[in-house]
Amino acid sequence: MAPLAPSVAAIRVAVRRALADLPAYGPVLVACSGGADSLALAAATAFVAPRTGRTAGLVTVDHGLQDGSARRAAAVARWAEGAGLAPVEVVRVEVTGRPGGPEAAAREARYQALTEVAGRHDAAALLTGHTRDDQAETVLLALARGAGPRGLAGMPARRDLAGIPLVRPLLEIGRDETRAACAVLGLTPWEDPHNSDPAYARSRIRADVLPLLVRTLGPGVLDNLARTATLVAADNAVLDELAGAALIGARHPDGGLAVKALADLAPALRGRVLRAWAHELGAPPAALSHRHVAALDTLVTAWRGQRVTYLPGGLRVRRHADRLLPEAPPVPDGKIDE
Repeated sequence: MAPLAPSVAAIRVAVRRALADLPAYGPVLVACSGGADSLALAAATAFVAPRTGRTAGLVTVDHGLQDGSARRAAAVARWAEGAGLAPVEVVRVEVTGRPGGPEAAAREARYQALTEVAGRHDAAALLTGHTRDDQAETVLLALARGAGPRGLAGMPARRDLAGIPLVRPLLEIGRDETRAACAVLGLTPWEDPHNSDPAYARSRIRADVLPLLVRTLGPGVLDNLARTATLVAADNAVLDELAGAALIGARHPDGGLAVKALADLAPALRGRVLRAWAHELGAPPAALSHRHVAALDTLVTAWRGQRVTYLPGGLRVRRHADRLLPEAPPVPDGKIDE
């Protein structure tokens, strides 16, 4: 028997480890675009899952943004069925008309579709093919955008998505390994033209910035960037736990927060408390920025009688004496607040 190619072995081991941590019920579903990363993941899952007593299926999303996208999605589905994956579904989504740029709109539509399929099949998890290289790109984008520790933590290996575990088994696997695995297995990945379109910041980082860093600092820079995300994520988890306790301690019976309790916190912890409270009030996480949290912090640390602070989602917060309070928006003329 010929020895197993290292790339194939590494991906199968990564998948086996990811599956071991999942609930025993329901199938695992691989989100597969047909690109090298998700195709290698799907092939490894098709091999590993039945050997661990699991059912594994595949979902491919047709965004309808390119000519031939429906044919490509159908081809991915046919391959998946031939590989023994079941259930297999093709989902067409509508991207236009959604808020945000094209990348954000496509991502929102994709994840909505994936969670709907996963919920329908009572899936144990959704698996995505994000790699170490994707993680490195995410960290660099976060640095460029001044995203702070949350951005530098990159993509978690596992998170909850509408009640479904979203798992990324390949965050320690390089993109070169997924391509090598596809070549060994005789799989022909689809090359998404968006991945090389300079209109997108991530594409420019992939094509220009990361290769320059590798040439300048050596190939280890990719592992180091990904490791940075892991280390920062661990710190974030501790700080978030402390912030949760501090938020409880700062609560006032009227639904506000006690200014004295907030002022006694370290700035890094106070910012997390204020962010968490803003989320509780209904501020959309994607729209809540550093400047919003900084404005809330000013009500605590530099209050000079200023009136309200505005948050995304039409929310308003004011300081009244010794506490911060959410304020109902003004009632439009002719309307009566019942």
